[in-house]
Order: sequence, then structure tokens, then C-alpha cells
Amino acid sequence: MKKYILILFLLLFTKLWSQEKAESVMTLSEYLGYVKTYHPIVKQANLIINNSEAKLLKARGAFDPKIEVDFDKKEFKNKEYYNNLNSTFKIPTYYGLEFKANFENNEGLYLNPENRVPTDGLYAAGVSASLLKGLLMNKRMASLKQAKLFINQAQEDQLILVNEILYNASLSYFNWLKTYNEKRVYKDFLKNAKIRFKGTKRAFLEGEKPAIDTLELVITLNIRKLNLEKARIKLVKTSLELSNFLWLTDNTPVELQAQIIPDVKTLQNVDKTFNITLFKNKKFEINNHPKIKSLEFKIQSLKIDRKLKMNNLLPILDVQYNFLTQTPRKANSLNIENYKAGINFKLPLFLRKERGDFKLAKIKLQAATYENEVAKITIKNKVSALQQELTSFEIQNNYITNIITDYNTLLKAEERKFFLGESSLFLVNYRESKLIETKLKAIVLENSFFKTKANLFKAAVISMNK
Repeated sequence: MKKYILILFLLLFTKLWSQEKAESVMTLSEYLGYVKTYHPIVKQANLIINNSEAKLLKARGAFDPKIEVDFDKKEFKNKEYYNNLNSTFKIPTYYGLEFKANFENNEGLYLNPENRVPTDGLYAAGVSASLLKGLLMNKRMASLKQAKLFINQAQEDQLILVNEILYNASLSYFNWLKTYNEKRVYKDFLKNAKIRFKGTKRAFLEGEKPAIDTLELVITLNIRKLNLEKARIKLVKTSLELSNFLWLTDNTPVELQAQIIPDVKTLQNVDKTFNITLFKNKKFEINNHPKIKSLEFKIQSLKIDRKLKMNNLLPILDVQYNFLTQTPRKANSLNIENYKAGINFKLPLFLRKERGDFKLAKIKLQAATYENEVAKITIKNKVSALQQELTSFEIQNNYITNIITDYNTLLKAEERKFFLGESSLFLVNYRESKLIETKLKAIVLENSFFKTKANLFKAAVISMNK
């Protein structure tokens, strides 16, 4: 007896488990969570920041200390013409200064007189500076500042790109939900048509209904089956489109299984999923929008470029001073009596290249400023329009809900009258067709409502709840 009870329990458990498996629900929040974690394009968005960090590292490399060694030797017919060794250690700084230490050792029969140094070589320590062009702004300084801004800009651009992927993924989910709800409608009304056909057939056999009613119901039954099949194939197509956004950790695409269904209660959770529950247009701060912040960083970068081009209008005035000594280990060996100094001055007469670069920099900055102002107005107006559209959808939804309730009441009343012999099958089918049509319109309206929510999520670039 215990054996049979155990077998019965296992059979019931297996049946319940299979039913639960067949009705596994994937909510919008779970779905977008998978997309945000595993989709390759989202991972690619992270490379934007990595790319900017690499550029910052490259810009900082301009300030790396450098060791330079220059060795030149000539020997001909067993004669050493010259043997020149010049090694330098340089330390660039943020502003137009560069510290350096130098060792020079030259010898040979035909050595240039200016290259003659003591037998043990000559040591030098000094500094070079750009006193006009390149002092307060130079290419190395500008590149480093812009690279830091590029990282901040990349973070905002990453948010926009990830938001775009989640937006497209949510549209696929809403289309999947739409076709699933349409299939449910056709399936329910197919069931009603079968029940009505059996009742009418029984009434015909009992002589209460004419044969023409059974034929009309057969036609209606086949129409319902046809519509259900069309809805089924549409659901398969939207399921495959949804699968385009489902991936595993090892970049393996996942195909959505037939037992996975969308959440029919998405309407209750869509605001929470998109993190727009408390979102109000009057509280929307446009300056915190990633697009605007990205443009602001771009403007700051262009201002640095303009400053660099303005600095290029100045003449070049480079100076250097080096202390010379034979005995670098002695602290008092460095004095102003032994030195090497130089001045380099350059000034193009017309500065046409520099003036042209400066004008182009100002034009780029002005264009970016205009783009920023236009983007602010565009985003504000779009968010405002979407808010008003959502309000309208709520009103429309109330209307269509009442229409469905009324059509449902009419259909039930017409069915009662039909089985009492006070109505015709034509009127019953007409009432049912209008109810089906209205329910499908309600599904389309709900889908448009969801898409508008997604558009608001995209337009405001809101960070999704985890």
C-alpha cells in the first residue's frame, strides 16, 4: 500500500512540476537584467571607458623621464678620427620646463674643437624653459587635460549606449507580450466557439435549432482556429526576436524556450523596472542628462584646444642654462663660472597658419555650444511630450476597459437570448467579433503605452533599477 501511495505522490509531483515548467514567467526586470549583464554590445560599451583610459595613459607618457644616448665613432686606416659619446637624462614637467642632466665624453685625432672635453668627460645639469609659447599651455599639457575629460565623457556615452540597448530589448519584450496576449484572446474565444458549437449541435439533434446554425458555427470555429494559428506564428517570430538579446557569460546566444512566457502583469511593474515611478517632468534636471554632460565635457575639451591655438600665436622664446663640471660628486663644483646657455627665438611674420588654427578652434567651440543648447531644448520637449502622451494613454485605457465590459455584457445577453430562441446566431457572432476586435485594440493600446514608457526611459537616459 505504501508503495502505491509513493508512486501516486511521484506522479502528482511530476505533473505539477511539468505544469510549473510550462508556465515559467520571465518578467521584464529579469529579462533586462540578463541583457544588461551578458549582452555583447553592453560589454562593448565598457570598452569605451577602457579606450579613454588608454588615451589618458598615453597622454601621461609625454611627461615620462627619458634617457637618451648618442654615440658616434669614426675609424679609418687604423686612425681614430673621433669617438663621441653624449648621454642625457630628461625630466619634463607640467609647464614649459624641462630638467636634464648630461654626460659628454669625446676623443679622437680629428675631433671638432668645440667637442673637446676633459679626459674623464664633462658633466652638465640644468634646465630649459619656454618663456612665451608653451609656458602656460602646450601640446603635452592640453593632451593630458583632454584625456581626463575624455574619460568623463566616455562614462556618459557608455550610459547612453547601454540605455539604447535596454530600450531596444524592452521593445522586443513588449512585442512578445503583445503577441502572447493576442494568442490568449484567440485561444479563449476558440474555446467559447467549441462550447457554443456543441450546444448548438445538441439543440439541432433535438430539433430545436436549424442545420444552418451548425454550419455557421463550423465556419466560425475554423475562423477562430485560423486566427489562433496566425497568432501562434507571430508569437514564435517575436520570441526569436527576443532571443537576439539573450546571451550567456561566454558570449553564447540563447534561444527562448517555448515554456517561457512573458509577465501579463507587466503594467504593474513597468515603472519600477524603468525606474520612472517618481519621475516628473518638472523635477527633470536637464543638466544631469548624460547627453548634456557629454556635450559639456566636449565643450571643455574644445576650450582647451582653443587656448592651445591661442598660445600658438605667441613667438617662440626658449632658453636653457646648464652648469658644467668635471667632478659632479663635489657639491661646490657647480658654479656660475662654468656654464652652457642658449636662447632660441622664432616669430612667423604673418602667423597665417596659427591664426587659421585659432579661428577653426573658435568655430568648433561655437558649434558645440549651439549643439548643446539645441540638445537641451530637444530633450526637454521630448520628455514633456512623452509625459502628456502617457497621460492620454491612461485616459484611453479607461475608455477601452469600459467598452470591453459593455461588449462582454452584450455578448452574454445575446447568447442567453440565442439559446432561448429569441436571437440569431448572426447577432451572437457579431457581438463576439466586436468584443474580440475591442480586446485586440486594448492590447495594441497597452503595447503603445509600454513603448511610450520605454521612450521616456530612453529620452531621459534613466539608470535602470538593479
